[in-house]
Amino acid sequence: MGLLRIMMPPKFQLLAVMAFGVAMLFIENQIQKLEESRAKLERTMARHEVREVEQRQTRDGLQRRTRDGLRDSPALPEIEDLIIIYNRVPKTASTSFTNIAYDLCGKNRFHVLHINTTKNNPVMSLQDQMRFVRNVTSWREMKPGFYHGHVAYLDFTKFGVKGKPVYINIVRDPIERLVSYYYFLRFGDDYRPGLRRRKQGDKKTFDECVSSGGSDCAPEKLWLQIPFFCGHYSECWNVGSRWALEQAKYNLVNEYLLVGVTEELEDFIMMLEAALPRFFRGATELYRTGTWSSFKN
Repeated sequence: MGLLRIMMPPKFQLLAVMAFGVAMLFIENQIQKLEESRAKLERTMARHEVREVEQRQTRDGLQRRTRDGLRDSPALPEIEDLIIIYNRVPKTASTSFTNIAYDLCGKNRFHVLHINTTKNNPVMSLQDQMRFVRNVTSWREMKPGFYHGHVAYLDFTKFGVKGKPVYINIVRDPIERLVSYYYFLRFGDDYRPGLRRRKQGDKKTFDECVSSGGSDCAPEKLWLQIPFFCGHYSECWNVGSRWALEQAKYNLVNEYLLVGVTEELEDFIMMLEAALPRFFRGATELYRTGTWSSFKN
């Protein structure tokens, strides 16, 4: 190949390079189209599954009412013991999604519990980790349960637990999430309007913060979502750590049932309803009609 390149006139060498570049662009374009087609197919399949679930639930509900009045047929024991942990990333529409769970828990007969940590620290001490695992797995009165809180991923198997909880989460475009959090610190939200925020009174815009090199808009803040999937290891919180990124990716693929995207929240809810109707039956309709709890984030 090297000899051929030497023997070729410069003009033909340039044409060959240009042809190669065009070919690569064409291939990349085709790959992107395939990815878009795959995403559309997945959303179509999710919608189809939700419709099937809704139809089956309607049919089963009619049969139950005919057979024994308004009583629901008993669920499988393993479903009744199910625990979902939503270790929510801040400013990813997590409050809106959690409010849907609160609105559904009475009708679908499950418990919603908020994970409170000391000083809202997303990392628990080893003692608190052990206590949390023990409480979640042994508190039978609160099963099935939906736990939510701003806490990093915790591997239950490290504590000898056989039945692991089901993890779910939502991620958001890092810049959009940071901008949202920046203004949240200054103006709060409609959920607790009377609460004084840490940066309340600061009128500086996000663009002005970037121009002046402010700490609230520093590029390091874009890292925040990684540790929530990486876990409680100290390395998870080192900004730019390659190990932390790989660990987060591994956990996301292997330890999470489903991770949604804020910009495609409806698709996430549809897929949850199809996969976990015991908890999320009716969630899609609730989201579409906008009739869940008053706060929308």
